[in-house]
Amino acid sequence: MTSFWSGYITLLSLGTIASLTWLLFATRRGERKGSTDQTMGHTFDGIEEYDNPLPRWWFMLFLCTVVFAVGYLILYPGLGNWKGKLPGYEDGWTEVHEYEKEMAKANEQYGPLFQKYAAMPVEEVAKDEQALKMGGRIFASTCSVCHGSDAKGAYGFPNLTDNDWLYGGDGETIKTTIMAGRQAAMPAWKDVIGEEGVKNVAAYVRSLSGLKAPEGVEADLAAGQKIFQTNCVACHGPEGKGQQAMGAPNLTDHTWLYGSSFAQVQQTIRYGRNGRMPAHQDFLGNDKVHLVAAYVYSLSNKATEE
Repeated sequence: MTSFWSGYITLLSLGTIASLTWLLFATRRGERKGSTDQTMGHTFDGIEEYDNPLPRWWFMLFLCTVVFAVGYLILYPGLGNWKGKLPGYEDGWTEVHEYEKEMAKANEQYGPLFQKYAAMPVEEVAKDEQALKMGGRIFASTCSVCHGSDAKGAYGFPNLTDNDWLYGGDGETIKTTIMAGRQAAMPAWKDVIGEEGVKNVAAYVRSLSGLKAPEGVEADLAAGQKIFQTNCVACHGPEGKGQQAMGAPNLTDHTWLYGSSFAQVQQTIRYGRNGRMPAHQDFLGNDKVHLVAAYVYSLSNKATEE
């Protein structure tokens, strides 16, 4: 901030406080002493206002606000380039500095515990009850907004409690997904295969999971299979079982990320999907992601054991 604007803000702030203080005392001097039955001479809905001075407690409370404002501007930044005199903030108090101090304090207290678990394989951490509680809390505050508090997902968000994985369900792969994120790349096929092709491929893809075309819908499964073998096998494989290396889903099971209805499958083929799992490396850091990965891993393995 330039010296001009710094001086302008300082003058405006201090001048306002000084003006309000002068106004407070000036009006106080003009008030009558003691209470009276005399009114101000006007009424509102039959209510008359007495010509009595403001209570002393109100006057003192106003003075306290002035003192507080001055003290605040001494301790905290608020007067242009003034950084404040608050102890522990040599560069001036800011929300960022406050956050950094709190994070440094937390890292000092909990850092060794996080590092202990980070040195262990995800699968081993998943067996530790304390680690799972820590990972569960981080999941609840960071991941549940998309995957749900029970981690069972929703429309467009994967269920993390089953054993169906787009990119793989081993500990390190789960951690990689959380750390670096994922970007879906299902292309749109409408302009390539046309509406008739979309209908036929949708019917064929649903048949891989044992789903029949809705009543009244006539679709050519053979034509749909031919289009699938020409355009879709590169990602989903010749049998439609997907490839985790590419994040291509298995089309032969009954887990559908965007729904299994005929209309929804057509929508996916017609316009494609571009779901995105955000990266959490910069936000959570390696050690916390390690705990979350262990928690998520434990959910799917519980489902497998049951």
